[in-house]
Amino acid sequence: MPELRIYNLFISHAWAYNDDYYRLAEMLHNAPNFQHRNLSVPEHDPLHAGNKQQLEQDLYDQMRPASIVIVLGGMYVPHHEWIQREIDMALEMDKPILGIAPWGSQVIPVAVQDSADEIVGWNTESIVDAIRRLAL
Repeated sequence: MPELRIYNLFISHAWAYNDDYYRLAEMLHNAPNFQHRNLSVPEHDPLHAGNKQQLEQDLYDQMRPASIVIVLGGMYVPHHEWIQREIDMALEMDKPILGIAPWGSQVIPVAVQDSADEIVGWNTESIVDAIRRLAL
């Protein structure tokens, strides 16, 4: 069997919605024949920026090696400022964006619809297949 590619993932999320972030991280961790590095900034391993400008630069640097940016659509509305900034950074760096529809919902925020290269639901196979198709 050939060696598996390791995908560098940046998952845009808000700490107030850690359950969805950790659910996705667990799904990807358990996906068969799928290797990845999670470049996200989880609450348990925060960036230590002194101000908003430094935080933006640190997020940009964290995202730079990502082969794809994943946006959890259910987090967008209540945390649109920072998630939109991460979407903008991904677009500036020409990173593909994978949107994940809110859990149990068909309503996807317009900003996610407009920026995502593809949108999938909460299904491990669909998410992994989209990452493999879209990742740089």
